[in-house]
Amino acid sequence: MAFLDDEGLRLIGVVGTHYHADHIGGDLVGHAVAGIAEIAARVDVPIHVQASETVWVTKGTGVGVPPVMPHEPGDVIKVGEIEITLLHTPGHTPGSQCLSFAGRLVSGDTLFVSGCVVLTCPVRSSADVRLAPGASAVLPDETLLFPGHAYSREPFATLGEIRATNAVLTPRSASEWLANFA
Repeated sequence: MAFLDDEGLRLIGVVGTHYHADHIGGDLVGHAVAGIAEIAARVDVPIHVQASETVWVTKGTGVGVPPVMPHEPGDVIKVGEIEITLLHTPGHTPGSQCLSFAGRLVSGDTLFVSGCVVLTCPVRSSADVRLAPGASAVLPDETLLFPGHAYSREPFATLGEIRATNAVLTPRSASEWLANFA
């Protein structure tokens, strides 16, 4: 909020990639993490999450509906003239989502420049996972990926570079990809 104030910007909404406290605030193994509860106390803006995450977001943060706004996969929200498509990418959590806009993909904890995060929700079949192949497969190689954490030397890369070097994206089918986690 201080950064926005310093830059003369106004917050008009928040998008949660998934319900974990390091992304939306709340309790993280006994440590309070500031997040959407503190934002909601200061400004009245929508907080966009996948519908399947709503219960976890509200329980974990104490923020209700509204301002939490549940969305379905593929919904589009607008920030000024920029359209952001909410891509449902379950695996890390059941309602993990990526944000696709203007040649960019914000991936939260779904995909990193080198690797992906541990699956933390039950995966019963390849239909439950839309990461690889999946959400990233429908985007062009030029798309810039911005993950939720910088676990690699470079904080971002193109999907073309990631497809060529990231071991979790080399399988050719969802069943091959799931075999990485068996």
